[in-house]
Amino acid sequence: MNGAGADDRTERLRSRREPPPLVPVTVVERSEITPRLLRVTFEGPGIDAMRAEPAASVRLLVPSPGTTELVLPRWNGNEFLLPGDVRPALRTFTPLTADADDRLVLEIVRHPGGTVSRWAEHVDVGAPAALSGPGRGVEFAPEVDSFHLLGDETAVPAISQLLRVLPSTATIHVQAEVMQESAIRPLPGHPGARVDWAVLPADQAPGATLVAAATALPDLTERSHVWAAGEAASMQAIRKHLFDGRGLSRSQATVRGYWKPERD
Repeated sequence: MNGAGADDRTERLRSRREPPPLVPVTVVERSEITPRLLRVTFEGPGIDAMRAEPAASVRLLVPSPGTTELVLPRWNGNEFLLPGDVRPALRTFTPLTADADDRLVLEIVRHPGGTVSRWAEHVDVGAPAALSGPGRGVEFAPEVDSFHLLGDETAVPAISQLLRVLPSTATIHVQAEVMQESAIRPLPGHPGARVDWAVLPADQAPGATLVAAATALPDLTERSHVWAAGEAASMQAIRKHLFDGRGLSRSQATVRGYWKPERD
């Protein structure tokens, strides 16, 4: 790439829209939901403004590894950075709930090497954190009455939200992937929903059962919508299959990569 092209790319990066500001919050509760899942409740005056469309996201900032002090990063036009241009311990989650009493609940999947996962393992009530949000949620066209919801453990909070708000007359098929059987748990009831859980085989990459489920989807009509979220590479495969292989329009599917193994 020539110098002008590099300068153009740098300018585009610097012109990214700044996310909502990080709002200090406090941990008020921590509990174990399954051997794979921790639930952390936060309280703070800025949480009330973070309620948005179903499956919307927030960013969670926790103290950097090896510290207990929360340092708020600065936005450089492209990303949040701590002093010394160090990346903060900042990850994106879909809240399970954001209540009117200024409390917000996140579910954090336990996995080796995860910065926020390690923090959640040992965090005490009263510990500081910060939240930024809301990010984009999802809106469905009013004529859609058939939904296919595909997600791994990180997507279960978003799926739970969708099951609570989709019309009672809708037909819904949920395909959820977990790493082990002990992670399976009840989801909110819906009269038109069928929920299938799949345990990821040890020799397969994260999201493999979701890619298989997307490939096996029946013919979809303009009244159908596919929503999928989880590990980024598997979501890219699902996106390619739906849009390139099946010819779905962008209005018929929402596919979001939530995490990458090498980073999280």
